[in-house]
Order: sequence, then C-alpha cells, then structure tokens
Amino acid sequence: MTDLTANLLLRAYAAGIFPMADHATDREIFWVDPDWRGILPLDQFHVPRSLAKAVARNRFKVTVDRCFEEVVAACAASAPGRRSTWISGRIRTLYGDLHRMGHAHSVESWAGDDLVGGLYGVRLGGAFFGESMFSRATDASKVALVHLVARLRAGGFALLDTQFVTQHLSRFGALEIPREAYRARLAEALRRPGDFFRMAQGVDGAAVLHDLTQIS
Repeated sequence: MTDLTANLLLRAYAAGIFPMADHATDREIFWVDPDWRGILPLDQFHVPRSLAKAVARNRFKVTVDRCFEEVVAACAASAPGRRSTWISGRIRTLYGDLHRMGHAHSVESWAGDDLVGGLYGVRLGGAFFGESMFSRATDASKVALVHLVARLRAGGFALLDTQFVTQHLSRFGALEIPREAYRARLAEALRRPGDFFRMAQGVDGAAVLHDLTQIS
C-alpha cells in the first residue's frame, strides 16, 4: 500500500472498511471488514451512575482537538497488559493528515496541566468512527467518551462506529450488528451533515449529562 493516502482512507471508511497494522512497528497496513460490526447507538447511550457523578462534578477538564497527535501517541504507547498496539507509525501519519484536513478529531481529559485520558476518531458526514482511547487516571477516557457522545448528538450525527465491541464499551450500550445492517446505517449517516463543533468547547459536565438520560 505504498500509495495509501488520507483521501483514500476516507473512501475506505465510506465503503465500510478500516485499516490496521499487526503491531506498532509494522510498515504494512491491511484492511478490515468484519462480519459483525460494533456500534454505540447514540440514542441509547448508557452512563453508569458512578461515572455520571464524575462528569457532573467536572472531575476532568475536557477539550477537543487541543493535542490530537499527543492523544494518538498515547493510544499507540505500550501500557500494562498491552505491550504493543495496531497503531503503527504509518497509521499515525495518515491520521495526522486527516486531522489537518478536518476529518479526524480528539477529545482530551485533563487533570490540571496533565493529559490523563482521551480518544480520537474520524468524522465523515454524520458518522464518527472511533479509533482508540487511553487512560492514565480512573475514568479519564470514559469521561471523554461521554463528552464525545453529547457532542455527536448535539451535532446531528447518526452513527458512532466502535469497530468491535469490548466489555468496556458494552457497559455504555455498544452492540454488534451484521455487516449489511452496518452498511445501511453508514449510508444513511453519510447523507447527514454532522457538525462536530456545534457544541462549544468547555461545556460544563452537568450540561453534557442533561441530554444523556440513560443513567443507572
């Protein structure tokens, strides 16, 4: 894939496939098109009560696109129980290009001046493709996810693609759907003009939770 570019990557997302590498130092990239696709329904997003308290109390300051490349680097870094990831140097470069094009975004959680959690993904029409997240403090990445969902709902998005479903994501209502059902949802989402910045920066946690009523 010597000719892989950011524009080609966007075309791949629009077709329902995404790239991965076998490990962080791998120079090769392969395409993934799962039989079953993970999504997080925006209208059924569930916030555990303990997490809702952390969001409402503004335990972390949450920003958007403040340090995209640092978030990607943190997601790619080794961590306890994870010696290597699929985020190779080549993939990091491509997503940096997408960010400069306005198609990739990060959500960051801060404790003072320290970046302690966050996530990043790709925006195309009314679809957001979540790529990866990291946490250096309890609930830091989860708070970023809550803010992301509120932002997507405010901006009229129709699809939050998680690629796969993990035990972590299932707590928020993530589920798997067949490939064809996913492609139908994707096609509908791509027809929508999602506005990632309709929600302002620095929104208070209580306001973020106001529209997210699935709390238990």
